Order: sequence, then C-alpha cells, then structure tokens
Amino acid sequence: MKKLFVLLGLVAGFAQTATAADFTLLGAIGQPNFRLLSEDFGSALSYKPVTPAEPLGITGFDIGVEVTTTDISKSGAALKTATNGAVDVTRLVIPKLHVAKGLPFGIDIAASIASVPSTDIKLVGGELRYAILGGGIALPAIAVRAAMTSMTGVPELDFNTRSLDISISKGFLMFTPYAGVGQVWVTSTPKGLAQESFTQSKVFAGANINLGLMNFALEGDTTGGASSASLKFGFRW
Repeated sequence: MKKLFVLLGLVAGFAQTATAADFTLLGAIGQPNFRLLSEDFGSALSYKPVTPAEPLGITGFDIGVEVTTTDISKSGAALKTATNGAVDVTRLVIPKLHVAKGLPFGIDIAASIASVPSTDIKLVGGELRYAILGGGIALPAIAVRAAMTSMTGVPELDFNTRSLDISISKGFLMFTPYAGVGQVWVTSTPKGLAQESFTQSKVFAGANINLGLMNFALEGDTTGGASSASLKFGFRW
C-alpha cells in the first residue's frame, strides 16, 4: 500500500507543475485547425497499453507510474491559440497512474488516470484484454484488446477514443519484447465548431523488463501519423 501511495504522489507532482490553462478560444481556431488538433489529441490521448501480450494470471497485478510524450507539432499553433497562448508546445507530456489486474481464463483488466500539466485536461482510460495464446517456453503470447479513454475538465470540448488492437510478445528471462497493430476511433465535440469523428491506424512496439517486483516498460507508438513514446516504472507480479 505504501508503494501505491508513493506512485500516486509522483503523478500528483507531475500534474501540478504549472497553472492550468483553459480552452476559452477553442472556437476561434476554425474547423480545419480543430481537425488537426483533434487528430493530434487522438494520437496523444488514446489508450497506450505499455504492457506485453502475456496474461498476468489470476493473482497478477501490474501497478506503475507512466509518462507518455507525443509529437503534436502539426497542431501546436492551434493549441496555443485555443488556450490564449498559455500552452505553447510541440510535444504533449502526459503522466499517468496505470493499474492492471489478472483474471481467470487469460483475461486482464486495466485502468489509467492522468492529468495533463499546464492544462485542465483530465483523462481516464480502461482496457479489457484476452490472451488467445497465453505463451510459454516455445510459444509467444497473443492477445486482443478493447480500450477507451475519456477526457474531462474542459467544458469547451467533449473528447473520447475507443480502440481495438492485437499484440504479440515472447519472454526471454526478465526481458519481454512485444508489438501490435490496431485501430482508434476518435470523437471530438467542441462548443462553437462542428464535431469531428474519424478513425486512425495504430502500430506499437515495446519491451518489458521485470526485476522481481520492480518493473520497467518502454513503448513506441504511432497513431494517425503522430509518434508517441511511453515509459512506465512500477511493480508487476
């Protein structure tokens, strides 16, 4: 329990590094720029698994602090205008707390919470994953996943994503590389502009390193043409 409190404290520290900016000028960026912003937000705010395909098992947990950084250079100017100059970045950094639990029959469930520094953006996400193959000494693990994220904290924008993906992993002692492909459905509904609803292709790859209870994971992701990198540190058993 103490370890969980430490992880929560780290996330809170990341999230409170600056005064939050609002999106009161979102309607001023125009529809084409709002589409670009929605695409970059789809890449940045959609669910990042940061875990191999192999199931945790009925007694398994994976608890970690995660940081994702995403290239939003194509919509950086629009974001700056929408926040009245308060957010002027080309990469969006999102700290998260990620918790996964193993269930019977190769099923895992997981949830994440996040707060984007310098903005009012709060993000919750969840996944349900089923291991078609559990993996073993000779065979890899293969899993399918359904996931979602929902943004809150910005009255001017209702934003959510849904995704499906398939991934494969194969463990070698403490090291487990993995990769996957999928599809993301984005719905972005602003005040003062028209709704944008579209799909984005997704590819990702990463590696998990387990040192007893201590666990590290690295993941690279490309969703809708924008690249993300994620790092997770925590405890996995």
